[in-house]
Amino acid sequence: MREDRVLILTGPTGVGKTDVAVLIAKALNTEIISADSMQIYKGMDIGTAKPSKEQLSQVKHHMIDIIEPSEGYSVGRYIREVRPIIERLHSLQKVPLMVGGTGLYIKAMTRGLFEAPEANPELREQLKEIEQRSPGTLYAELQRLDPQKAKELSPTDLRRIIRALEVIITAKKPISLLQRELTSPLPYRFYKIGLTRDRKELYKMIEKRVEEMFNRGLVEEVKRVLKKGPTEVALQAIGYKEVIAYLGGEADLEKTIRAVKKATKRYAKRQFTWFRKEESIQWVDITGLYDPEEIFRKIIEETNLKEFIDSP
Repeated sequence: MREDRVLILTGPTGVGKTDVAVLIAKALNTEIISADSMQIYKGMDIGTAKPSKEQLSQVKHHMIDIIEPSEGYSVGRYIREVRPIIERLHSLQKVPLMVGGTGLYIKAMTRGLFEAPEANPELREQLKEIEQRSPGTLYAELQRLDPQKAKELSPTDLRRIIRALEVIITAKKPISLLQRELTSPLPYRFYKIGLTRDRKELYKMIEKRVEEMFNRGLVEEVKRVLKKGPTEVALQAIGYKEVIAYLGGEADLEKTIRAVKKATKRYAKRQFTWFRKEESIQWVDITGLYDPEEIFRKIIEETNLKEFIDSP
C-alpha cells in the first residue's frame, strides 16, 4: 500500500537528478515535489537549474515558482505547504516523489523540525552591540548556557550564535534541549535514493553547466530579478551574488564565471558532507553514465525502486 510512503531522490548539485526524476515519476504515475530552496523563487530559472518547460509539461511539479525573490521563506513554511500535497497524492494512491539537494528540507521532513520562538529584533540588536564592544563574549556565553550547542557552532559563526542565545533567553531553556523535546518528523515512511559520481567527473559537469547558464542568459536573468526590487535573501544564491558583483564592476565576466564554478563546487562538497550524516540513503554511483534512461535502469537494479513501481 502507498498511503504513508514518500520517495526522495537526492544527491549533489549537477549530478543529474532532474532528468531521471521525470522518468521515475512517469514510472510511478506520480508527481514531483521539489526539495530545492532556490527553485521556489519566480524568475530565477537559469541560475537555479529549474526543470525545463518540456519536463514541467511531462510531469506535474510542486514547490517551484511559488514566491517572488523579494519574499522571505522558511523551512517551517516549506513543511506546512508540502504536507497537504503529500496527503493529496496519498489519497490518490500515489507515492510522492521529492527531488532535490537541500539537506535542511530533507532533514526537517525525515527527522523533524524544531519550531523556534519568534525572532526578537530588539534582543538581537542588544546582543550584536555586546559582541561589538567585546568580541568573543557571545560565544563564551553560549558555552556557559548551552555547551552542547556551542560545540556544534564555529566561534566565528556570529549569526547562529546570536540566534541560539536569542532562543535560550526567550525560552529560558538550552536550545539543544528544546531541539530534542520539540522535534518530530512528518508521519510517513521515507525511502531515500541518492545519486553520486566520481568527484572529478562531477566537477567537470558543474563547470560545463555553469558555462551553459551564462550562455543561456544568466546575466540578463539577474538584471530582470534586480528590477523587481529588494531581493536580499534570494540573491544570496550561488551564481546570482557573483553576477551582481560583476554588474557592480567588481569583476570581469571571465573572473565571474570562474567564481561561480568554484562556489558551486564548494556547495557540492558541503552537500557530500551532509549526506554522510544522513541515514538510510540507497546510494547509486552513476559515474560514466549520462543518459537518463541508463541511470534509471541502474537505479532499478541497485535499489528497491522496482517495488514501488510494481506495488498496487
